[in-house]
Amino acid sequence: MSALILAAALAATPQHSMPGMAMPMACTPQHAAMGHCKMPAAKAKPKPKPRAKPKAAAKRPAVPTREPAAKPKAPAAPAPASSCTPEHAAMGHCAMPAAAPPSGGDPACPPEHAAMGHCTPAAPNEVGNAPAPAAFPDLAASTFYGEDAMTAASKALKREHGGMAFNQVMLNLAEIAVRSGRDGYRWDGDAWFGGDVNRLALKSEGEGRFGDRLDEAEVQALWSRAVGPYENVQLGLRQDLGAGARRTYASAGFEALAPYWFDVEATAFLSDKGELFGRAEAYVDQRLTNWWVLQPRVEVELSAQDVPALRLGSGVTRAEAGVRLRYEWKREVAPYVGVSWERRFGDTARLARVDGEGTGGFAFVAGLRAWF
Repeated sequence: MSALILAAALAATPQHSMPGMAMPMACTPQHAAMGHCKMPAAKAKPKPKPRAKPKAAAKRPAVPTREPAAKPKAPAAPAPASSCTPEHAAMGHCAMPAAAPPSGGDPACPPEHAAMGHCTPAAPNEVGNAPAPAAFPDLAASTFYGEDAMTAASKALKREHGGMAFNQVMLNLAEIAVRSGRDGYRWDGDAWFGGDVNRLALKSEGEGRFGDRLDEAEVQALWSRAVGPYENVQLGLRQDLGAGARRTYASAGFEALAPYWFDVEATAFLSDKGELFGRAEAYVDQRLTNWWVLQPRVEVELSAQDVPALRLGSGVTRAEAGVRLRYEWKREVAPYVGVSWERRFGDTARLARVDGEGTGGFAFVAGLRAWF
């Protein structure tokens, strides 16, 4: 039966041939299973090439995981009373023993400090018997540099920060006046020596005519006391010089720097004859440039009574107003020019006319302002 099947299969299979050569029959898996032929050995498959390993990616930081909360531990057993310090007792780790009576131990070295090695308690019989410590000096630096050195340094520090002594001489007016028919001269200045609060002040002013004797002159010696940042009270004596009757006066007044930089002075004089006089003046420096300064100035004199010996009447006796322009080529020395107007009033003017003198008028002035 199998032979017939094989014959039929061979008959149905087309035969291709070439002249002089026969083609071998192909061996199919069915024929090989029947034992009619042998299958050719299978060729070994080529091994696949290994693929390139991908580069390792950058490691990402590990995300911390939340650990489960630790279970609360049971409270530790209290430590022995002998090793329980106040710090541990405050945290509840142990219990402090009963406090010892005040008489026991060294108050300067408590037990907890002694246990840490910070100090050594004194013997019981030494407590209260040690000598008192030396008093701490006023200046801590005296511990290192000594009392004498620090006392001298402290005095120098106080002197340089408000306790120093200063001085100044100011010649506010030193001028000649060209008037109608009688040229003259005039000065007004002061000097002081002392500190910021207390000073000795000297003042002087006067005027005269060229070729004639000195008409008026005075000198003042004053104690000046600062009563505010811009105010001084002045007390002292005044002595008159020059022609006419001479008087000695008790002087009381003040000088101040008013708002808008006005220098203001007012003084009352009581003579040794019981006569009362007054004087007030004010001036201000208006800086036009860094070198040019304009100074308006006003001065008024008063008398509480008639004083024929001094050729003065009661009330306002004299007034003077002027303006001066100076050039500060150096701050300490400044020449100036200006115009001054003077006038006598009341009985004072009448007495001047009786004496053949003028009662006032305008004058051209030129002078020097200096200080050092």
